[in-house]
Amino acid sequence: MVVRARRHQHAHLPRRRSGHTTSVTIGAELFCLTANQRDDGSLGEVFIHWGKHGTSAAGLVNSYAVALSLGLQHHVPLGELIRPGLDQFFVPNGHTDDPEIPRVRSAVDYIARRLAIDWLPYAVRAELGVYTLTERVHRASTWITACELAARRSAPPAPRGGWR
Repeated sequence: MVVRARRHQHAHLPRRRSGHTTSVTIGAELFCLTANQRDDGSLGEVFIHWGKHGTSAAGLVNSYAVALSLGLQHHVPLGELIRPGLDQFFVPNGHTDDPEIPRVRSAVDYIARRLAIDWLPYAVRAELGVYTLTERVHRASTWITACELAARRSAPPAPRGGWR
């Protein structure tokens, strides 16, 4: 029996592409995340710059960006590519200067969350547990309101009249 290996279709990006760069400070470290799109508007490739060129840290985040880009070029869904990076914990971590993502567990956690917020629809992000700060506040207020209503329904009725 002969089995043929299926060759993956590589999605070539246009020679000139649109995208945007987001800079963020995590702790005291500055990162620049560049995301370029395909002609159809979907995410096509990612570049990440951190620290001095040639350092281990710069090489590691560059390797992560290459892995993400290769996955995207081979049509791996973005949600599947970033899922392993969510909630990874290592330094630098903590506070960021990004108002939508005020705290992260690591640079990889930030990158995964930023890409999700910028490129995935809400339903996919919700499945991954990725929300902006505004969405988290809205979800929390909805939950608190529901709890208050449930507490009112289950509370015994207040006695009528006064003490005699």
